[in-house]
Amino acid sequence: MKKRKLASLIIVGLLLLFTIVTCFNTLTLKSKQPSPKPVKTVINQDEAVAHLSKAITFKTVSYQDRSKFAFNEFSKFIDFLQESFPAVYKNLEFERVNDYALVYKWKGSDSSKLPIGLTSHYDVVPVLTGTEANWEQDPFSGKVVDGKIWGRGTLDDKIGVIGILQAADYLLAEGFKPDRDMYFMFGFDEEIGGDEGANAIVTTLKERGITFDYVLDEGGAIVENMVPGVKQPVGVVGISEKGSATAELTIEGSGGHSSQPKDHTNIGRIARAISKLEDTQFKGDLRGPGEDMFEFVAPEMSFGMKYVFANKAIFEPVIEKILMQQPASAALIRTTIAPTIFQAGEQYNALPEKASAIINLRVMPGDSLRGIKSFIEDTIDDKDIDVKITGSEASKVSSVNGWQFKSIQQAARNVYQDAVVAPYLMFAGSDARQYDPIAKNTYRFLPVQITSEDLNRMHGTNEHVSIENYMNAINFYVEVMKEANK
Repeated sequence: MKKRKLASLIIVGLLLLFTIVTCFNTLTLKSKQPSPKPVKTVINQDEAVAHLSKAITFKTVSYQDRSKFAFNEFSKFIDFLQESFPAVYKNLEFERVNDYALVYKWKGSDSSKLPIGLTSHYDVVPVLTGTEANWEQDPFSGKVVDGKIWGRGTLDDKIGVIGILQAADYLLAEGFKPDRDMYFMFGFDEEIGGDEGANAIVTTLKERGITFDYVLDEGGAIVENMVPGVKQPVGVVGISEKGSATAELTIEGSGGHSSQPKDHTNIGRIARAISKLEDTQFKGDLRGPGEDMFEFVAPEMSFGMKYVFANKAIFEPVIEKILMQQPASAALIRTTIAPTIFQAGEQYNALPEKASAIINLRVMPGDSLRGIKSFIEDTIDDKDIDVKITGSEASKVSSVNGWQFKSIQQAARNVYQDAVVAPYLMFAGSDARQYDPIAKNTYRFLPVQITSEDLNRMHGTNEHVSIENYMNAINFYVEVMKEANK
């Protein structure tokens, strides 16, 4: 009896100690958000809106088939920039790289400081044939209706190009003089990989020995209802982007008439391989940028969620299980598998001699293409299926502890004072990865507050941005230029 009582006391004591320690961890979790310094910038709104509105009217469309590019539209857009921002062209060094990529250098007073780079792109995706009638306003009209600017590029990403130049124009008028060199770099083929735009800029600057302290591109945004347990909008700054790889699974063998099939045909074996991969999946692991994001948002969560994340070492398996329940959060912690193309057969009554499947994989930082190939081969366990992997691994992971990230965070908080600003892992591709060889850090952030519907509009129908959002974007670029020179 005494032993039972002692055991009960020990268990109660341990539970009490556990509760005290975990509650202490929760209550002492400190916010990683800097105090905002409200913006007092007064920018000519009518002029700024007119500039973005006009920018949308140029059909600078990127096509996978580069022969379809209407480069006369790109040239007219570049002429428009020079006409719209005379002070920028007068005070900054300007050059065209590979004809249509644009580089502006604002020389600073202290050559001992590494420069920063702000980059965007002015090419846009095509409007899908047959969807034109679904647009409330013509996609290349740039119309201003109901406090919104409409058209392709208002969110992705002429808003970045015009926003940066508008901010520089404002600072020039205010007599601002930077300490460090600042570069503004605008690509023209980001939507198809950036090989002739951003990549050409990087090659040119690398030959000159230019190294950036950081480069800031588009990417994350301030998203409403993004993180469970956080009421405020969350501004996510990409510190890395997942790699994009293609796995091709192929099997060849005898075909024959469909009236006498083998038990396991080429199509069946490829289908079985896909099924195995989907059933197995890569293991989820809360690490890297995903882990960093939750460290920044955890202090702002409701008590229950904060309790879990403040004691991550204990509850990590639970957290990972929760994250794996939704595709968006699962993609944050694992390499993803997405079968996209299946090729086999030509005739209904003939067994195909060859079958293949294409899988798109978005690769987590730390995962290698070699490791992915081994995982696929081990999982499908069929030596007759040939596996080939091509593509890219994830970009490098940039710092969240240095002044570089903190200055971007501060600039965002100055404009969006209620937002929680945190690092994250970007799933899509951007020009930022092109700058990795010449930048110590690369960040990805579009300074607008958006909803899930806005995300769908970026490459879809009825792309538009509110005037308020656009003006806030300009204010952010003003603030980030100031913060980088403190």
